[in-house]
Amino acid sequence: MIATVPDALRQEVLEANLAIPGAGLATLTWGNVSGVDREAGVFVIKPSGVSYDRLTARDLVTVRLSDGAVVDGELRPSTDTETHRCLYLAFPSIGGVTHTHSTHAVAFAQARRGIPVLGTTHADTFNGPVPCTSDLTPEQCAKDYEYNTGRVIVDLLENDDRRATEVPAALVSRHGPFTWGSGARASFEHAVICEAVAEMALRTMELAPPATPPRHLLDRHYTRKHGPDAYYGNPQADLRD
Repeated sequence: MIATVPDALRQEVLEANLAIPGAGLATLTWGNVSGVDREAGVFVIKPSGVSYDRLTARDLVTVRLSDGAVVDGELRPSTDTETHRCLYLAFPSIGGVTHTHSTHAVAFAQARRGIPVLGTTHADTFNGPVPCTSDLTPEQCAKDYEYNTGRVIVDLLENDDRRATEVPAALVSRHGPFTWGSGARASFEHAVICEAVAEMALRTMELAPPATPPRHLLDRHYTRKHGPDAYYGNPQADLRD
């Protein structure tokens, strides 16, 4: 039986994928976005190796959450599909996942360093550093590599859904960033922010290597946008530029 997904989810995943090159987050096809339908027990993801300028909603692949089986679509799903699936299974709050090879975030990943919190731009979204995983072991690379890529992220966050919500991003050592959010669009936006704060951090560290901001300032910025006392924006308004 083929699991169907709402057209709105398929469109959201398509638009998030198509936004990757315009945001400068990927070279060639180095990026993918997925979105999950937990009620149906499936997620929709970009097909492997298909260029963004050729990608259509019909090309997207639907994958069963429980076992990773393709249930709809004529193309092979992204090679990172099992990493997405691992994150969905570990963190119930996640509705979308984005993976890119954006330059500055990858630089931190290749250096095996998390992205430090050096100012309020970072703190507006991430309640702490964007952490970096340990290297995968030879055994993890030899079998179930992509799923184990997800496992090292889950282990890094101690399988804690609250931590995943407060810092919706992680760097996989020697690889690159994975970000997530309430949906596909939110996960893509977190990828944009992750790359931006990575670049800012690199430039800041060139000027002032310690550059440690006061904790109370970071907390103030994070809580303006998140939690019960948040007051940033107009979530109920129909805003038009």
